Amino acid sequence: MFKPQDIIYEDNHIIVVNKRAGDLVQPDAEGQSALENEIKDFIKRRDEKPGAVYLGVVHRIDRPVSGAVMFAKTSKALVRLNEMLRKGEIDKRYWAIVEELPEVEHDTLVHHIVRDGKTNKSKAHMSPKKDSKEARLEYKMIAGSSNYYLLEVKLFTGRHHQIRCQLAKIGCSIRGDLKYGARRSNPDGGISLHSRSLEFMHPVRKERIKIEAPVPSGDNLWEFFDSAVRASEE
Repeated sequence: MFKPQDIIYEDNHIIVVNKRAGDLVQPDAEGQSALENEIKDFIKRRDEKPGAVYLGVVHRIDRPVSGAVMFAKTSKALVRLNEMLRKGEIDKRYWAIVEELPEVEHDTLVHHIVRDGKTNKSKAHMSPKKDSKEARLEYKMIAGSSNYYLLEVKLFTGRHHQIRCQLAKIGCSIRGDLKYGARRSNPDGGISLHSRSLEFMHPVRKERIKIEAPVPSGDNLWEFFDSAVRASEE
């Protein structure tokens, strides 16, 4: 699961890793191995720490999703980052490969999401429902191919399966996401949703930090879109 080369940012207070699709961020009820434990074990060995290693999960991404996940290495950083997250002061951007061209290439989506714990699935509604929570995101199309389209998504709220169910609601299921209407699965069992970047004020040093997670390697479509975006920026 975790390898040292997955680290894309680290200092005394924060560590950010590029998660692979299929990896758990935190241990589940079945006790499966998770990034949280593997990173703790790695730091303990690398730094030859005699006692327990402190590591706090700042935010989570779904198991089939890849990309940047941030952990706090100190309690001070965790408290401050959690507060920043609550206030919306951490800019989280995702890349999503979708199967259909959205009707509007740049839009803000506002839905009311209801989570079904039995099916581990969420449903997006246009108006408030019992137990629903408002979900907001902004997307824009940044590249396209003959069969797929790349959207950049900015999250304003953090709801269960938010990006997946909101994009499905507008007819843009994410590649590989059978649970939300994709035509077929991906070979690795993941979905083509990638936590691309995190931008925030460092909780201790008070300087602006932006971290980008490289797209999954070995996937020709991801590599095509990554090259297309870079070419458009030149």
